[in-house]
Amino acid sequence: MKLGIAIPQIFVEGPVNVPLLRRFFARAESLGYHSAWVQEQTLGTAVTLDPLTLLGYASALTDTLRLGSAVLLAGLRDPVHLAKSLATLDRLSGGRLLVGVGLGGNPRIYPAFGLTADRRVRRFTESVALMKHLWAGPAAPFQGEFFTLDRGSLEPKPLQHPHPPIWVGAHHPAALRRAIRLGDGWIGAGSSSTADFKTDVQIVRRGLAEAKREPSTFAVAKRVYIAVDENRARAEARLMRCFGVYYGDAERAKRVAVYGDERECGEKLNEIASAGAELLILNPLFDEMEHLDRLLRVTSRLPAVGP
Repeated sequence: MKLGIAIPQIFVEGPVNVPLLRRFFARAESLGYHSAWVQEQTLGTAVTLDPLTLLGYASALTDTLRLGSAVLLAGLRDPVHLAKSLATLDRLSGGRLLVGVGLGGNPRIYPAFGLTADRRVRRFTESVALMKHLWAGPAAPFQGEFFTLDRGSLEPKPLQHPHPPIWVGAHHPAALRRAIRLGDGWIGAGSSSTADFKTDVQIVRRGLAEAKREPSTFAVAKRVYIAVDENRARAEARLMRCFGVYYGDAERAKRVAVYGDERECGEKLNEIASAGAELLILNPLFDEMEHLDRLLRVTSRLPAVGP
C-alpha cells in the first residue's frame, strides 16, 4: 500500500500561505511520500487554490513526488484545453502526473460554466475519450456528439505513453462501472465513509470480473480526511468547522473523517486498507506540516506501506 498526501489547498483557519506550501513540498518529498494531491472546487465560500496552477507550482518545487488530482471536474472543463494543460504538466514534472477526473455531484453549478446538466454523463465520457485521442498520436479526426475535430494535433504529447494514468472518482454503481471502462483506476471520495468505500470496492471487483479485467491493472485509492490529535473533541470541532465551510455540512465530518489519537487513527486507516485501498490519499485540513510526520507514525503500524 502506498501513501499520498493532500497538498494544502483549502485555507479555513487562515489566509493562503505560500511559504507553507514550499516547506510542505520539501518535507513531504524528504519523508518519502508516494504522491501529493489536489482536488477541485471552483465556486464556493471556502478559500481554495486552483488545482492545475497548484500542480504546476508543485512540479517546480519537487523532483520525486508523483502529482495527482482527486479529482478534476472534467465535465465542467473544455477537454481540448484540459488535455493541453495536463500534457504540459506531465512534461514539466518529468512524467509524474496522475490524472484523476470525475463528474462531480452538484449539477446546479453547470449554468455558471455556460453548460446545462443535461446529458452530462455522456459529455463527461466523451471529454475523456477526446483527451485520450489527442494524447494518442498524430492528427486524426474525432467525431462525437459534443466535440468535433477535423485533424487538429496536440503537441507536445504527455511524457507518459500513451498518456498519464487516468483514475476516475465515482460512487454510484453505474459510475463505478464507467470508471472501469474509462480509467486505469478508481478513487473513493473523501466525502464518503469507510462503510461506503467497502461497498463500492465490492462493486468494483465484480465489475472487473465481468469485464474480464485483471484487478492488478486497475488501481484502487481512497481520499481520507484525517486529524491526528490526542484531544479527540478538539479534532472533531476543527474538522466540523472545515467541513461546514467547504461542504456546507459540518456534520458530515463525523460520518466520514478519521480522527483521534495515533492508535485510533491507525486502526481506522487499517480498516480502509484492509477493504482494498492500495493508495491512501491522506488529507489533513489543518496543521499540515505537523501531520506529515504524525501520519507516518500512524501508518507505520499498517502492513506493507511503501513508496
